[in-house]
Amino acid sequence: MDASISIRRLTKQFDATTVLKGIDLEIPAGRFLILLGPSGCGKTTLLRTISGITDPSSGEIWLHNKRIDGVAPEKRNFGLVFQTYALFPHMSVEKNVAFGLEMRKVGKAEIVRRVAAALELVGLAHLATRLPKQLSGGQQQRVALARAIVIEPDVLLFDEPLSNLDAKLRDSLREDLRALQQKLGVTSIYVTHDQSEAMALGDEIVVMKDGAIVERGTPIELYRRPKYRFTAEFLGMTNVIAAQIEGETCRLPWGAVCRLENPAETDVEGVAIRPEDLAIVPVEGEHDGVIDQSMFMGAATHYWVKAAGQTLRAIASGGSNAILPAGQKVKLVAPMALHLLKSLGTTP
Repeated sequence: MDASISIRRLTKQFDATTVLKGIDLEIPAGRFLILLGPSGCGKTTLLRTISGITDPSSGEIWLHNKRIDGVAPEKRNFGLVFQTYALFPHMSVEKNVAFGLEMRKVGKAEIVRRVAAALELVGLAHLATRLPKQLSGGQQQRVALARAIVIEPDVLLFDEPLSNLDAKLRDSLREDLRALQQKLGVTSIYVTHDQSEAMALGDEIVVMKDGAIVERGTPIELYRRPKYRFTAEFLGMTNVIAAQIEGETCRLPWGAVCRLENPAETDVEGVAIRPEDLAIVPVEGEHDGVIDQSMFMGAATHYWVKAAGQTLRAIASGGSNAILPAGQKVKLVAPMALHLLKSLGTTP
């Protein structure tokens, strides 16, 4: 089945509050799409509406050529993985995974085959007879994932499934989840507020704010060439600098002149320079800025630099170099081409 999803003019109101404001979204079959945004932006409500847990106030949801917003959630053949594992504590791992198949009246031999295959996929075949309380948090989340994929869903829906795990385990499961989705090729929608998670997992990212879509693109597109300041600042650290626009170039506050990648842009708030793209060179005499503070992070050192009346952030890679002290005078070296950012007030 072509498991493409089409969301058309979708709205959701809770009393007087409009949580979703006319969402239009096309998701091609097999795509791993991330819904990214701050708390309260509507991303979880959108996911719950797609799943059928929440009814929309208006609009349509289509799975390929079938409208499904009026279909009961249990009949949508969607696999759901939540922040809480929601496992049955009295059932073994294999019984938890088999539960959805039993509800669908699948034959016993087929249940055994599919449960074994799902547990093998998530690396838990050796723990099939354990109870949830005998598993770590990461293992329990793998059981929840196996339970979602064992029904052979048309679509997988994830609501911040890794947020309860510690950082190291989160990184490990993130890698496994991406590899598994690529292997299965199942259309997937994943909700998160973690920009690192979004960029690591997604084929595409949809950035949301206040119940609306701000913009959409691949992780590289949104990180390197975002249209809006909100996107640039939400997808990691960035310096937004007021620059003097001069045709196809701009003059930075400390005098450097750079080419513009999108000189025709209007309603701009400044140019974006990621901290890792802003080089600092220690000098003794004429300088652009002064080191205010530094933070050693192992693989890199983060610097805060006072320059032209504002504080800029720069990241120097490599942990073996001497750390520049506070008060050190520096020259700033910006990229040759810079990107203009629009104000969020100009979103469609």
